[in-house]
Amino acid sequence: MKILVTGGLGYIGSHVVVELQEQGYEVLIIDNLSNTSLNVLDKITAITTIPPVFEKVDVRDKESLATFFTKHTDIKGIIHFAASKAVGESVENPLLYYENNINALVYMLQNIQDQETSFIFSSSCTVYGQADELPVTENAPIQPAESPYGNTKQIGEEIIRDTCKVTPHLNAIALRYFNPIGAHKSAKIGELPLGIPQNLVPYITQTAIGLREQLSVYGNDYPTRDGTAVRDYIHVVDLAKAHVAALSRLIEKKGTENFEVFNVGTGTGSTVLEVITAFEKATGKPLNYKIVGRRAGDVVEAYAQTDKAHQVLGWKSTYSLEEALASSWKWEQAVRGK
Repeated sequence: MKILVTGGLGYIGSHVVVELQEQGYEVLIIDNLSNTSLNVLDKITAITTIPPVFEKVDVRDKESLATFFTKHTDIKGIIHFAASKAVGESVENPLLYYENNINALVYMLQNIQDQETSFIFSSSCTVYGQADELPVTENAPIQPAESPYGNTKQIGEEIIRDTCKVTPHLNAIALRYFNPIGAHKSAKIGELPLGIPQNLVPYITQTAIGLREQLSVYGNDYPTRDGTAVRDYIHVVDLAKAHVAALSRLIEKKGTENFEVFNVGTGTGSTVLEVITAFEKATGKPLNYKIVGRRAGDVVEAYAQTDKAHQVLGWKSTYSLEEALASSWKWEQAVRGK
């Protein structure tokens, strides 16, 4: 069964490709290589011994995407990752995010609306904004987005929901990720941001290895147990396995409606300072960090209620925070040749 993964050479996408191949799926990847490199394809092949089919396609290019789908008519499922994903960057450059994240999704759906397809959307806990109650359930009210990135995920879900209403043969699931971290146990694939990292853990590992002089902790005056923001950090391999579980549900037509949403997290929130402490414990590497002002677009606290994914998808996270951080450090060392 052929599955298309857009943005499949990116951080999360590459780990999902590995899991799909290990479950026997035939994987087709498209990526414009704007935030990754072609050598990730070789790394995936080294892990699974199966080279995925790859085509360089920019999903924002409507004509190129249409040509691609004309050529590949036997795709049974799509996992859509191709999007920009940094909260801070989206605040600074909102139009880039609306173009990348909204236009591309619309073009994807236009190309598949006339065929029976399973579609998984890479969504985010940012759709909840600052939730009124924690842990956050899938029924939590959608608050005004704290960032353009979060807004694109809210709008993206609305676009898919509206499309599913008039396209009964389109079955879709939105997976609302919390904070993916970690790397594959082989240390062949992992998170490798271009330029200064926008996410906490790659900034931690780059500081620990000496690439960055100091880690910035954005705010210590939040109403949390140590004043720093709280997030739910999930190992990327656990996250990848959730996609395979969601895809199985779609292919087997087990959905109670043709658009469903699931939280994907651990159910445990950790403060920034707790993550730093856990990294130091897991690796034995002390971190040089400083407290700076809050960052625009950040919510105070977010962690998942994951019962729905456990009960309906039969999925739950298995890796601890320290295990995830240790794998991130192993990956960083491999990348830097240390």
